[in-house]
Formats: sequence, C-alpha cells, structure tokens
Amino acid sequence: MTLETCTKVNVGLNVLRKRADGYHDLETLFVPYYGYSDLLTVEPSERLDIDIEREGGVDWDPMEDLTVRAWRLLKADYPQLPAVSIHLEKRAPVGAGLGGGSADAAFMLRALNELGGLGLDDPALAAYASRLGSDCAFFIYCRPMFATGRGEILEPFDIDLSKYTLKVEIPTCADGKPVAVSTREAYGGIVPRELWGEDVFPPLRDALRLPVEEWRGRVVNDFESTVCPLHPEISELIADFYARGAVYAAMSGSGSSVFGLFL
Repeated sequence: MTLETCTKVNVGLNVLRKRADGYHDLETLFVPYYGYSDLLTVEPSERLDIDIEREGGVDWDPMEDLTVRAWRLLKADYPQLPAVSIHLEKRAPVGAGLGGGSADAAFMLRALNELGGLGLDDPALAAYASRLGSDCAFFIYCRPMFATGRGEILEPFDIDLSKYTLKVEIPTCADGKPVAVSTREAYGGIVPRELWGEDVFPPLRDALRLPVEEWRGRVVNDFESTVCPLHPEISELIADFYARGAVYAAMSGSGSSVFGLFL
C-alpha cells in the first residue's frame, strides 16, 4: 500500500498559556497543503523494518521514526497486527513547521488500520495519533480544523479559501541552505498571551471570519515575534510574498516555512 501524505499550514497561531505539564495551550487553524507530500509505502513482512529515503540522509534513528512508533502503538493494543516493511520517501522539509513527520505517523496509522482490518474510525485513529504528537491527529482528517489544547483538540472550521492559491516556500540562509527552526528554539522566548495584559488582537476565531483581505495584522502567529529576530530571512520572505501580491502572508507553525494566499 502506498500513500501520499499531506502537510499543513497554521493560519494564525496564538500561544495562550503554559500548562502544569510543561506544554502550552494554543489555538490555531490547520489547513492541509499538498505541495510537500511524503510517499509512504507499507507492506506486510516477516519482520519490522524501515527504509527512509531523504536527500542528505537522516539524522535520527530510523527505528525511532514516528511511523515505527505508530506501528508499536497499535501493536500493543492489537497483537494480531502483522509486522510490516516501511519505505518512506521524505519530501517535506524538516524543521519548517509543516508537520511532515506528524503526517507520516497519521498516515501510517491509517495504513495499518486497513492492512490489519482493525476497523477503527477516524475519531479512534485521531486518539491514537494525538499520543504520537500534538498535531498528528489533524492528519487523520486533512481538512480545515480549528485546534486548541496542545493542538490535539480539533473541531471542523467552515472556511472557503477555494478562490485563493496557497503557496508555501522555505527561506534560505546566505549559504543557500534552508532555514530550520527547532521547537525548542521557537518556544524559548515565547511569552504566553495570559501574561500580555490587555490583548490588542481580536480572538482568532473572530479574526478568521473576517475577509482574508482584512487578516493582515489581525490573524497573527505569535511565534513570529520570537523566531523572526533570530532568522530575519523569514520576515524578509513574508515581505517578499506581499511584494509579489499576496493578500495574506505569514509564517507557518513555529517556522521556518512561509505561506501566502494569492488571488
């Protein structure tokens, strides 16, 4: 079985408060994006193995990849699940805020559900996915979802962006390498909104219901304030998107990718 994954962009991302468990409560709109899709092939096998194809190789243990962890998670509850051979062709950039690894995990759960005949519905698969990563559950659905909590609490959000073209690019450093932002780096300087005092921005749900032409300055990614000073290439690319005619442009997630909506 071969599946082509999707990635996502965050349209607005507000960091609300730090939780007792060390995570942060946030709110964001996840929108699927298909410009960077990994190719995941899963076949029954005598033993569990994985091959990851990625330009420049991988800098993590393949047997700790999220796809393998997804298999282990289901195997613990469904012992009849067969071993599988995994081939993952990585196309989505790492450290870009597009959720490529999370998508791989979710699509792996979907593949295993079918291969193993487990009969799990989407909410059940999403519950497993949320145990693998905060944004993994979104990729069970791959349609616009308003996310709260750590990003795992999802509700459908009625929004029509069909008249816009969604473009995503990764900024590059002076040496030509893509800018990458770690989650640790992004959260390192973030100030949750509960500490801001009076919030000068409208609630994200309300801002998203405005015409897209009115989003600039109202639909805000809080991470831009901490990440862009460290990586000015990101803010430069946002400005370039506007110069090219974008109706709205912003950083996605914790960076480094930038997306724009064009008419």
